Amino acid sequence: MKRERLDGLIFLLLGALAYLGIGLAWSRVSPIEMGDFKVVYYASRCLLQHGDPYSQHDVLAVYTAEGRESPTEPPLDRDVKSRFFYPPTAFILTVPIALGGYEAGKLIWMTLCSGSLILAAFAIWDAATEFASTLAGLLPGLLLAGSFWLFMIGNSAAIAVGFCIIATWCFYRERFVWAGVLSLALSLAMKPNDSGLVWLFFLLAGASFRKRALQSIAALAALSLPFILWVSSVSPHWTRELQANMASFSGTGGIVDPGITGMTGKNMDSLVQLQTAISVFSGTPRTYDLIAYAICLPILLIWLYLTLKRRPAGKGIWLALAVAAPLSMLPTYHFQHDAKLILLTIPTCAVLWAKRGVVGWFALLITLAGILVTGDIFTALRIVLTRGIVIPQPGFGSHLVTLVFTRPAPLVLLAMAVFYLWIYARRRLTL
Repeated sequence: MKRERLDGLIFLLLGALAYLGIGLAWSRVSPIEMGDFKVVYYASRCLLQHGDPYSQHDVLAVYTAEGRESPTEPPLDRDVKSRFFYPPTAFILTVPIALGGYEAGKLIWMTLCSGSLILAAFAIWDAATEFASTLAGLLPGLLLAGSFWLFMIGNSAAIAVGFCIIATWCFYRERFVWAGVLSLALSLAMKPNDSGLVWLFFLLAGASFRKRALQSIAALAALSLPFILWVSSVSPHWTRELQANMASFSGTGGIVDPGITGMTGKNMDSLVQLQTAISVFSGTPRTYDLIAYAICLPILLIWLYLTLKRRPAGKGIWLALAVAAPLSMLPTYHFQHDAKLILLTIPTCAVLWAKRGVVGWFALLITLAGILVTGDIFTALRIVLTRGIVIPQPGFGSHLVTLVFTRPAPLVLLAMAVFYLWIYARRRLTL
């Protein structure tokens, strides 16, 4: 057991080194290095100068004044950096970071992106290692190794997912509880669409977990109120401006267009929501939205019923979270980077694998598939090999090939959610 634990730890450390090493090396040659950090940086600097962070005009004024970006950069890159699409709660984290200027802020942001996700992977290893020690390090290590683009681009998903998982570990171990409460509050502040279902689980699971959920939302409210008031004073119509900024990217051919005309399947950070799969066969947004909701809603309702009925506690929380993690990605807008939340499936996978049998093998295969298809290495290879079939030709066969080979992530995430829900429904997994 000690040898297996050491092997698992080595795999995890190698994954962390790959996450940092490849990410840093890539950043030295990539023109979009720290591009997602710049989105939050310029908007935060705009707010600090009493401008409207949701107004592209105001943000562009700051963007131009700092003189950092190339005047020949692609218009899409400039649009992304100057259209803020986070809720005002995100300023809890981004404004203090932007106070010190770009270089200091960038260093702090990189440290948060690297440290939070690596610490989250170690938390998952700690929770899973008593069941399958080698696997408990191998799977998080593979996920980290396939996240170098996330680190290079400085996407906030590393922070939101990392803090969410750190909070889960704190509540599970009943250690550093107030750090967990603050971590979950900050995760919700940055990306509530990533950690919202995890927070809902804690609210429903039982007395002690409910207390942590309520404390987290109270901390979020207390921390965010000054920033919401501040934003409202400089931008009374910020909700409409936020919607307009999102709409500018969701139109035909936009980066958050889930249809065939969008960027899904063509870039390193594709959408993974279920609509991207359904849209291959139906190009009408209303239709593919309804179908996606019709598929996800029963899964969500069954999960809610089982959670309320069983009130998982202790080690049993991991099975419920193994359903929540992939399900969170499916009905609404999520990018591949957000799918790092499937780290939460690994403890249950380790338990099932330790029992061996067909179920254990299937748990390993489906979890490994989820890690690989949402990872950067697989994605880079897929983009290179499938350039000619991103747009399907007439006929069902061509559409099916396009779906399976260019948009596999939502299919695998749906399979993960259904599989772990089946396990959740058929057995009381006490771990």
